[in-house]
Amino acid sequence: MTTPPQDQNPNAPVPAEPTAAQQPYPPHQGAPFQGAPVPPPAPTKRFSKKLMRIGVFIVIAIAIAGGKWYFGQSDAETTSVGACMHNDGSNTAPDLNEVGCTSSDAQYKVVEKFDNTSDADKCKSVTEATISYYQEGSSHDVVLCLKEV
Repeated sequence: MTTPPQDQNPNAPVPAEPTAAQQPYPPHQGAPFQGAPVPPPAPTKRFSKKLMRIGVFIVIAIAIAGGKWYFGQSDAETTSVGACMHNDGSNTAPDLNEVGCTSSDAQYKVVEKFDNTSDADKCKSVTEATISYYQEGSSHDVVLCLKEV
């Protein structure tokens, strides 16, 4: 045992042995760290408003073009064999429109139809036909072979 120096109190407590320096964080337990940290997954992208506007514009443009084509067709282009027609024009400038066959306005019945031609003489070979009607349509030419009702 050692004797304390003379200028110190012999009854004073003896300081404890110094301990090892304390770690600021607890030691890592488990596997040692390997590689770079994995970043969080990227957020999913929502559908862009700009793409939505472009899509809506395309759909509207197609609808308008289809409507112009459909409503621009004449009755001669859209009629079928067996349908009845009424002439809203004159014999020199006819304007045939489709009407119901039971209607009192029905004047002619379509007995044959030739698409994509302007040859009204085709109706000469149709036995029931008494009148031929040629019309230039917006999408194609039509010859109707008609008989009077």
